[in-house]
Amino acid sequence: MTHHVSWITLDRPEAMNALAPGHRDHLIRLLEEASADAGTRAVVLTATGRGFCAGADLRGGPPAVDRAPGDVARVIRQGAQRLIGAVLDCEKPVIAAVNGTAAGLGAHLAYACDLVLAAESARFIEVFVRRGLVPDGGGAYLLPRLIGPQRAKELMFFGDSLTAADAHRLGLVNRVVPDEELEKTARTWAERLASGPTRSLALTKQLVNASLDSGRATAFSAEAAAQEINMTTADAGEGVTAFAERRGPEFRGH
Repeated sequence: MTHHVSWITLDRPEAMNALAPGHRDHLIRLLEEASADAGTRAVVLTATGRGFCAGADLRGGPPAVDRAPGDVARVIRQGAQRLIGAVLDCEKPVIAAVNGTAAGLGAHLAYACDLVLAAESARFIEVFVRRGLVPDGGGAYLLPRLIGPQRAKELMFFGDSLTAADAHRLGLVNRVVPDEELEKTARTWAERLASGPTRSLALTKQLVNASLDSGRATAFSAEAAAQEINMTTADAGEGVTAFAERRGPEFRGH
């Protein structure tokens, strides 16, 4: 970890960083640790090789036809959905630095992050339809909220490869950068976030995510409660004091 930024790097380039159960569980633990660690103030999720993440590693498990009723649903709940939940629930801002192909669960892993940077060579693929499968890993939850139901259905029905530029045009990616500038840009963004008011960012993330599932009255109530909580933090006091003294604030993350 450098400058209060936790870098989580998927490192199975020979498998396009596909996630086997053990790798997925380790990733969940890292996100939970980052969330709880006061010294961590931002997270970057990236990968090595040509792929960001090819999705779930389906090799080695029994075929679906050999599973008992309920097994598949249990695996999805305890696996892919738990991973996406760990990203959404992380109390620190999470940046996806997508270095290559993000397919299936790998694409959803990126979309769940708070900010998405993509290398020009990156590709995003809703690969499930190509395998005769239903999207999992929160895809049918995330995509309509990011780009609307019609465009989400187009991506999921056809399973076409989406370029980084097209993903940016649709609103799935915040910024596209040359491949050689991806790490530098992710570092700059993460360090900027890590120097910010960490608790305020956590509450802001929580408010925005929750607003997608609530009505106006609930969202307004949550906003007021979050502001009440945030005003007890040292960073809020520093921010107000710095404004009054006409200087830049020095946030410490608490």
